[in-house]
Amino acid sequence: MKISVSNAFLRFKKKSNKNIQLEIDEQVKKILENPEIGELKKGDLRGIRVHKFKIKSQLYLISYEVTGETLNLYVIGPHENFYDRLKNLLY
Repeated sequence: MKISVSNAFLRFKKKSNKNIQLEIDEQVKKILENPEIGELKKGDLRGIRVHKFKIKSQLYLISYEVTGETLNLYVIGPHENFYDRLKNLLY
């Protein structure tokens, strides 16, 4: 499966410390193994899935979509303003 990554996703990953970067890679591998792992969104974000995971006590979310043989990674970050950033990226 091919992976397509947004600039917002890359920017967040690049700014993060090494431990968070490694955990992000692990979570992306989990998504590749089972694309249905994330919660399917409704309404404005129909078709987008969000996978939640914790690093220490901080909750992080990854938004993605599978189209054909491509995994599109959109936004990653803490829950605060996550959906606003995702909507700004998509619309």
